[in-house]
Amino acid sequence: MSSPSKRRDADVLKLMMTDHKVSLAKEDSVADFFVLFEGPSSSPYEGGKWRVHVVLPIQYPFKSPSIGFCNRIYHPNIDEASGTVCLDVINQTWSPMYDLVNIFDIFLPQLLKYPNSADPLNSSAASLYSSDQESYLRKVREYVLTFASTDSDESDDWKSISSHPSSTDDSEDDHSSSDDAFSDFDDDGEVMEQMADS
Repeated sequence: MSSPSKRRDADVLKLMMTDHKVSLAKEDSVADFFVLFEGPSSSPYEGGKWRVHVVLPIQYPFKSPSIGFCNRIYHPNIDEASGTVCLDVINQTWSPMYDLVNIFDIFLPQLLKYPNSADPLNSSAASLYSSDQESYLRKVREYVLTFASTDSDESDDWKSISSHPSSTDDSEDDHSSSDDAFSDFDDDGEVMEQMADS
């Protein structure tokens, strides 16, 4: 059986090989990185782009990753101030059978499309979702246009909103990022070299 660190490196590399834009937060570690997550099609979040901070614990994949949205999003199960995500499959029922691609291709898109207002982190969003769908959808779109549109990619909100990955990480490191946190990786081995050095 492969070691957790080899599995971690393989999962990060697999995510980097997808269409998701990934950048390491720390050059010497693949356990701390950012993903540019695009809102799922056929949802009110379509067209939005969110920067998601991911921290992998030493015990990954046996312990779930910590994830947090860095720019604001209006959703019953995502705390607006901290970006913390309330998602059972990450916080409670995580399995080593899952990987990072599952989070960004399946779990987060499903969460955005099908909120669970019975288990909210944003109680006002949950209340509006339950009582007035039309107003809720308008509010979601307003947040997408203000905080997650293409035009806001380089805004202060994109870079500086506090990112506190959700509950599984015990560290208290400052996870703020530099302006070039989303510089593109080459296809000529730069990613592999960085991972080999970690």
